Amino acid sequence: MKLSQKIDACELSPIRKFYPDIVAAERRGIRIHSLNIGQPDIRTPEQYFEALANYRQDVLAYAPSPGIPSLIEAVQRYYARLGERFDAGDILITTGGSEALLMAMQCILDEGCEVIVPEPFYPNYNTFIRMAGGKIRPLQTTPENGYRYADRALLEPLIGEKTRAILVTNPGNPTGTVLSEQELRLIADIAKEHDLYLICDEVYREFIYDGGHLTTAASLQDMDENLILIDSVSKRFSACGARIGALISRNRAFIEAALKIAQARLSVATLDQVGAAALYSVDPSYFEATREEYQRRRDVCYRKLREIPGVVTIEPKGAFYTMAKLPVDDAERFQSFLLREFSVDGETVAFAPGDGFYATPNAGKSEIRIAYVRCCEELERALDLLRLAIEAYNKKSK
Repeated sequence: MKLSQKIDACELSPIRKFYPDIVAAERRGIRIHSLNIGQPDIRTPEQYFEALANYRQDVLAYAPSPGIPSLIEAVQRYYARLGERFDAGDILITTGGSEALLMAMQCILDEGCEVIVPEPFYPNYNTFIRMAGGKIRPLQTTPENGYRYADRALLEPLIGEKTRAILVTNPGNPTGTVLSEQELRLIADIAKEHDLYLICDEVYREFIYDGGHLTTAASLQDMDENLILIDSVSKRFSACGARIGALISRNRAFIEAALKIAQARLSVATLDQVGAAALYSVDPSYFEATREEYQRRRDVCYRKLREIPGVVTIEPKGAFYTMAKLPVDDAERFQSFLLREFSVDGETVAFAPGDGFYATPNAGKSEIRIAYVRCCEELERALDLLRLAIEAYNKKSK
């Protein structure tokens, strides 16, 4: 039986494709230090679980397709604290930020349309865009220039008749790059001049380090028709399993189009929405403490990587990921080696191979993404194992 060309054009996620090997290693008694996926070990605020425990209804019914009112109002209050006003009709609650992205692509792309995305990028972008019939037009960046891309000379040559949008993650996954206010303004100006959507994925908004500041794209008041925001509780509140996101835009025609999809899938899980609404009541000190902890982890990760001979990396300024170029011939083969052949005292490490974060052929083959979502002590151990594994792999490969 034939499969669709759309799905054939998709790849397995580099973040999860080694899951069977991880399970097999664990069955052999190997402890895996999992730095491959952005699943934090930060405690989820108790408000989430209290809201679920206190939920009392005779019937667990469908929620409204746009989302339950208490959650939409909580999102509105959150943005109001940032100085930004959104009407309730500007917000659609989604099954994670992932569904928000897929909905956005399904609403704006026709077959063969292109989305400009700086690479390396979150690999699931490629799947969401492909499933909507489009493709990524990669904007290449390098660690040597800090993965920066807000440059008219880089962006405008990529814009053509099939271009529909520019998609940015701010702060960046996987690079940790944070756009300055001036850089964001430049990208917005280019999108507006060329009548493009600007899709801003800001799910890591709270995690900016070294006293830095993030300018949310929501502040771009002249971009009401162009701007699409992607938001989520997953990383903000360490509630990845809740699968609650939001698709936000002041472009009412866009939101009405997305509502067609939202109604077709009926609703987001009711209980998850109840818990997520409660999360928005946490004290702001929660974010301060979490940010400080991630910055400590960032510092450990950056220091340990720089201690490994031949590794090239830069210091992330936000989110909780970093890219690193390793002195190995192929990061995927190296990951297989780590999970199938290598361990020290019954321990090994998992990461995400870098080539899946690129659309440019053969790019990122010796790179990896590390999620510094484990405590500092575990990161120290995991990166010591990485150093030993590089030595063992290269010795074996000779």
